[in-house]
Amino acid sequence: MRIGLVSYRCKNRDLSFNLAQIQRAMQEAQGKADLLCFGEAYLQGFDCLYWDYAADRELALDMASAPVAQLMQWTRQYHTALLTGYIEREGDRLYSSCMVLAEGRLLHNYRRISKGWKEYWKTDEHYGEGTQVEPFCFQGKPITLTLCGDLWELPQRFKTDGLLIWPVYVNFSTAEWEQRELANYAKQASLAAKDVLMVNPIDLEPVNHGGSFHFQDGEIAARTPFDQEQILIVEL
Repeated sequence: MRIGLVSYRCKNRDLSFNLAQIQRAMQEAQGKADLLCFGEAYLQGFDCLYWDYAADRELALDMASAPVAQLMQWTRQYHTALLTGYIEREGDRLYSSCMVLAEGRLLHNYRRISKGWKEYWKTDEHYGEGTQVEPFCFQGKPITLTLCGDLWELPQRFKTDGLLIWPVYVNFSTAEWEQRELANYAKQASLAAKDVLMVNPIDLEPVNHGGSFHFQDGEIAARTPFDQEQILIVEL
């Protein structure tokens, strides 16, 4: 199984740009990766929300939306599965979620269980968290999803003998990453799984240096440079 971790730039509230970035990655990785993974809330941008429910509801997407249908179509066209973070709408509730699409259908949908994705002092009951942590099966292998702060707050919920995929949005400076945070993230990942794939998008407003990482037994087995749009292909 070959998994591509895509650290490309995203833009807040620019769905067309972010969709084009996803298609670009699928074109580049066609035949090289079985599954492409993007960071937390990549589809709309992590800082897309206004913390006004009427406005945020318009930004959020449900499974019947045209952009999701487009992503499903691309998984058929490029013969590549897709995992991406997004702001989800179901009924009158909003979530920071991560969808997995394969062969034109929804394979899995995970909702972040920790509340750090939102400015919770500004939000109401419309902004929610999930409760379920369940692996999904891809090419016969179990994969568990976690989103950003979930693995810091509740690492015991994500313990697995299989693969753990960790989309994040974390905008430390490059000095902070290199001096301490990369080691901290690798160590934290080891509390849950032997093999952990972490993907962080590049952003210019605010600045996020991005990067993709394969953590193995608490060490960095492979990575991409900061501030460079690249796809890290990991074969497991």
